[in-house]
Amino acid sequence: MRHEDLRVCFVGDSYVNGTGDPEYLGWVGRVSSAARRKGYNLTSYNLGVRRETSVDIAKRWRQEVQLRLPKTCKPFVVFSFGTNDTTLENGHLRVAESQSVENVYEMLRAAKQLSSVAMIGPPPTANVEQNVRTRRLSSLFAEVAESEGVPFLSVFDHLAEDTIWMKEVTEGDGAHPNAAGYARLAALVEVWSSWWFH
Repeated sequence: MRHEDLRVCFVGDSYVNGTGDPEYLGWVGRVSSAARRKGYNLTSYNLGVRRETSVDIAKRWRQEVQLRLPKTCKPFVVFSFGTNDTTLENGHLRVAESQSVENVYEMLRAAKQLSSVAMIGPPPTANVEQNVRTRRLSSLFAEVAESEGVPFLSVFDHLAEDTIWMKEVTEGDGAHPNAAGYARLAALVEVWSSWWFH
């Protein structure tokens, strides 16, 4: 696989984008760089958009992915989102839990027809009440992924207990870490048994 034309689309929100990282790598840049160092002929596309919910991502992901994954390549898609869904605006969830779950079902089902697919769960913020909702949503996403046969990496509990992640999130904007925090998230992906590029 290493010498094939490997293309990976990372689809998601600001955590995929790497918001807050002064090195502009985030976890996506770090795992992509690691794959390249291991000898994989990898083209990585960062399709993370700040503030986007599963509703927003569901509307755009297919077109953006198809533009970047020609039939001549070996295609991979990684989804990661959810924290914005659990955000309260004007006293209401940005996306109802049931809608978030349905969006994941639809995206994973469709993406499996196009490429190899994996999903990374949403991380914690500095907001304790939101974290309760995000942790629950991550568990629901994991159930959906399992039912669809898609590998799912839950990072919530690991990062909630990670002093570097939580310190940087708390000292930053309350949601996004600095470079060291993203490095911790990237490390979780790197050691994940279902990750493709070992």
